[in-house]
Amino acid sequence: METRKVARAVILVAIGVALSPFTSIPIAVAKINPTQHFINVVSAILLGPWWATGIAMIIGILRNAMGTGTLLAFPGGMIGAFLAGFVYRFSHNMYLGALGEVIGTGVIGSVVSALIVAPMLMGKSMAMGALMVAFSGSTLLGSVIGILGLKLLERAGFADLK
Repeated sequence: METRKVARAVILVAIGVALSPFTSIPIAVAKINPTQHFINVVSAILLGPWWATGIAMIIGILRNAMGTGTLLAFPGGMIGAFLAGFVYRFSHNMYLGALGEVIGTGVIGSVVSALIVAPMLMGKSMAMGALMVAFSGSTLLGSVIGILGLKLLERAGFADLK
């Protein structure tokens, strides 16, 4: 079973990294990426909160190395991924899991980014409201795509979602 999880994680990282140059949208000092949130929802529901957080971290590292991400990718991606997996683990409801992604990234991730990451690690000040709107739009779009992707995986027999 662990081999299957590792294989799924590798595939999700590859998709997230491969699509990042095409879906990275610069907004101020942030580069929002709906693909990250799509991957977060899928990985959180298929693999759980810790796997999803690790996948988001690896994608964030690789996006930064490629120049398609910023340090804001870490709180934006990892907090949303963890919360999506955590909520899904206890609710077994993919829609609530996706809502966890939206709250984790759009609200908590944007606050952490604006108050801690941008000023302390990037030396920039960010308007929290603007960052919240940008992160929320990105995560809403990515979460909807993630739910659609999970429905397709379920229909194809690759995911058993209750």
